[in-house]
Amino acid sequence: MTTSVPPVNGQIIGLAHYASRAALERVLARSGTTFEESVALRAVSDNGGTVEAARVVGRLTAGLKIEESAARRTVDELTARGLLEEPSPGQVSLTDGGRELFTSIRAAGDAIAARVYAGIPAEDLAAAGRVLALVTERAEAELAGA
Repeated sequence: MTTSVPPVNGQIIGLAHYASRAALERVLARSGTTFEESVALRAVSDNGGTVEAARVVGRLTAGLKIEESAARRTVDELTARGLLEEPSPGQVSLTDGGRELFTSIRAAGDAIAARVYAGIPAEDLAAAGRVLALVTERAEAELAGA
């Protein structure tokens, strides 16, 4: 008996996302960090550790589809926790504690991803990546046209 493979659709994509995110959220909960905060820390880290706060807010609003006020609150919360600091007006930097926390989150996330994607052929992952990039592009166009 073979199990049929459902075609890719929003439900399948959503289920994969939420299952993966739930695994990461367990890691985040141990440090009292929200998913949004982890994305903000990544945005700062990806930009060398110091970046314009507006860029972080933009990454949160564009990537997570949250309101600008919620994104700004996230940056403010990280600053209040001492994980980000403002070295000059309009910029944020990772503190030593922020860098340490993000490094541990990234390592845990990488370990989860390694287990989740283990054994999936590279060509299948590449095809899935191409399809999901196209779906994202089209959904973004849909949002822009609304």
